[in-house]
Formats: sequence, C-alpha cells, structure tokens
Amino acid sequence: MDGILTGKTLVVMGVANQRSIAWGCTEALIAQGARVILTYQNDRLKQSLQRFVAKDQPMVACDVADDDQIEQAFATIKAEYGEIDGLIHAIAYADKATLEGDFVETTKAGYDLAQNISAYSLIAIARAARPMLKPGASLVTLTYFGSERAVPNYNMMGVAKAALEANVRYLARDLGPQEIRVNAISAGAVKTLAVTGIHEHRQLLKLSQNMTVDGVPVKTREIGNVAAFLLSDLSTGMTGDVIYVDKGVHLS
Repeated sequence: MDGILTGKTLVVMGVANQRSIAWGCTEALIAQGARVILTYQNDRLKQSLQRFVAKDQPMVACDVADDDQIEQAFATIKAEYGEIDGLIHAIAYADKATLEGDFVETTKAGYDLAQNISAYSLIAIARAARPMLKPGASLVTLTYFGSERAVPNYNMMGVAKAALEANVRYLARDLGPQEIRVNAISAGAVKTLAVTGIHEHRQLLKLSQNMTVDGVPVKTREIGNVAAFLLSDLSTGMTGDVIYVDKGVHLS
C-alpha cells in the first residue's frame, strides 16, 4: 500500500546515529514511501552512518559551515537524483562553553558559531536547494522550547533556535510564491548526542518528562511522523509555523 510520501524524493540533513531525531524522521519518511537522501558532515560521520543504514542508502557529503560545500552538495544531488520534493534540516551546534555557566559570559566567537551552524545554515540550504525544489516542496527544521523560555544550561542554543524560528517565517514568505513551504517542529527533549552535550542534561530530560501530559517522553519516531506529514501533500495549507511535538511540555 502506498504511503503519504510515495513518489517523493527527500533530503535529510543531520543524522548522527540511531538515536538522532533525524534518524527517527528518516525511518518515518521511508515507511511512508519516500526515497531519502542523507547528508553527512565528514568521513567519520559517513562511516558511522554506514554501520546502520541500508547498503544502497544514497548519501552525499555536506558540511554546512561552508557555503561552497552546501552548493556542491545540492549540485551533486541534482545531478545524481534529479529534483527533490523537500528536506529536513536537523542541524545544530554550540560549543561546550556556551552551554554551561551564565549566558552573560557568552563570547562573540561562541555566539557566532552557534548562530552560523544552527540558524544561518537553514538559509544557506534553502538558497542552494531552491532551484531544484519542485512546486509544492516542503522544508522542515527542528527547534526546541528553549527558544521561548530560559531553559537552564540551554543558553546560546536557545538564542540560536529563536533565530531559526524567525528564519522559518521569513523563508516561508520569500519561497511561498514558488509554492515552497517552510515549517519547524518544536520537538520535546530526547536523549540524543546533541542533548548529552548540554550541562546537566539528565536533569533537563527528567524535567521534560515530568512536564509531559502522560509522564512519558516523546519518541523520535513520533517526531518523525509529524515531519512526514509536513513533507506530504496533506499539509499544503501550512507554512511559517512552529508545530509542537513534545507531549504537551509547552503547555506548562
């Protein structure tokens, strides 16, 4: 039986391991019939991916810290796989120093790095992908509740996520005439590689679980299912939105 993404070619950027939200999204997209192309930052991460992805899984190198690499990655995707129907941007980074201690101690270098990788990269990716996006295409990025609340130790990443959400709105406006949608998923806290980089992350995960409506943390596959919906033709009326997939954490 066909899924809601059958016939679509989609790019997922940011899979680090099998616990990644991006991997939960990838599994959901494939389950709904999509052909998925993964990107990876470097050879080390490529080798990590090859331990658990299918042998014939399409993969393309892309380090989002370099605009030229982004352009080259999408040129490669177009040459090898043709036009695409959308993508997931699941990339964020802040150095350790910006995720501990007082936010007021954030350095300019730490601020710029987090903004570049976590927020600006969505703009660069949208620009590079734009010529090969089909009408009706959808872009989805991942954010977190720390964009609107001062979550302990989230610090600079919260500021970068706030910028990312603003980027979503402006990109949705600019790309709308081309029938390209842009949305964000505000995902609940999940024990991923990114989260473990946050000081006292265990307390953050426990706090998040206690704030869910049923006392059970959200699963990466549940987040992925919403991503599949946003990338499908079932969500053509939605753009510029932030969709919460956190089991009600944002209600508190």
